Amino acid sequence: MAFRFVHTADVHLDSPLISLALRDPDVADVISNATRQTFVNTVDLCLEEEVDAFLIAGDLYDGDLRSIKTAAFLTEELRRLTAAGIRVFIIKGNHDAESKITKHLLWPEGVHVFSGRGEAVPIEENNTVVHGMSFAQPHASESLLPKYKAPVEGAINVGLLHTSLAGSAVHDVYSPCSVPELVDQRYDYWALGHIHKREVHAEGPGAVVMPGIPQGRHINESGPKSVTLVEIADDGRVSIVERFTSVAQFERLSVDVSGLEDWADLVETLESTFGAAIGQAEGRALIVRLALEGASILALRLRRDRDVLLEETRAAARRAGSVFLEKLEIAAEVPSIETKSAALDPVRELRKLIDDGGPVDHAALRAEADAMRREVQLYLPPELRDRFGADDEAAAAFTIDAMNDGVKEVLAHLEFENERD
Repeated sequence: MAFRFVHTADVHLDSPLISLALRDPDVADVISNATRQTFVNTVDLCLEEEVDAFLIAGDLYDGDLRSIKTAAFLTEELRRLTAAGIRVFIIKGNHDAESKITKHLLWPEGVHVFSGRGEAVPIEENNTVVHGMSFAQPHASESLLPKYKAPVEGAINVGLLHTSLAGSAVHDVYSPCSVPELVDQRYDYWALGHIHKREVHAEGPGAVVMPGIPQGRHINESGPKSVTLVEIADDGRVSIVERFTSVAQFERLSVDVSGLEDWADLVETLESTFGAAIGQAEGRALIVRLALEGASILALRLRRDRDVLLEETRAAARRAGSVFLEKLEIAAEVPSIETKSAALDPVRELRKLIDDGGPVDHAALRAEADAMRREVQLYLPPELRDRFGADDEAAAAFTIDAMNDGVKEVLAHLEFENERD
């Protein structure tokens, strides 16, 4: 008899989105409940597809979960599954291991949470064995694979593992192992978790799937997000289907302002860009980081009247539909200045000198700017400090970018006032 299930990981229920809330309360309102609604969508999918099981490969929670309301929501959703005869299998990832409240949860009957030792749980009606092991501590620097039990001969074997695999540039190392090592374990399917980008590493025999995060939480988790619907036949054939679940979608958009000379034309272009993007989102709310690029005589006004531009952009987004502005980046430049005209105008001459000199990279100025950045960081909550750079190299790059942007802002004001005079 075939075994059908939905595989997800890295749900991060009630993940805080503090940086978004600081930028725009409307954005926070839209996605504050996104992880919960996505989980509801996933449970609905399990019921609609009448699967045999729901597999969660770690990081169901987001860090030190303390909310009883979150726990009540979770158990109620899982009861919807168990009442329909759908088994639930959960392993704890690094974030789950940090949670205090999980130790006191009363799971519905039909939910199996794997312990910190390798377990093999049989499902007799499907001739299937589900293997798994939870993180006992928030860190697992060594491979957990040797602690998993051997496959049961003649049965379908499915393994749940929270792992960084061979490593990822944006994820810490947890339970490292390689795809060939997983395939050599001779399980029919490995349900992985931890890395937030979806990837099917092997399709079978011995399928290895990282499902990715089911709901993006910031701009670096852009695009529609999903879970994986799987069917393993008696003969070992594995069917793997991606099913989208996210209710909000992060996207980077750019608008080329080259040639635009009128503010009304810019607003119309913005609205058209947002309309095209929401048309491709298939009902999901869009949270957009917008960059204005290219050379335009509007560049001075864009920087000088940034507050006006921001409100105009948000209004254009609202008119387009469920589009919300996460951040506005102004990379537009003033058209190149002729040497002759620059010589007759001290402000333009200053701009030409700066343009010819390249990026701001004066050691003393950078040192002073770095000191100011470090002082600001001390007054920020911990979850926002990395916005200036997670390490020294990133922080140095942030400082230089900020200095360049500052120069452009000052010049924009000077030139705008100079042209008015």
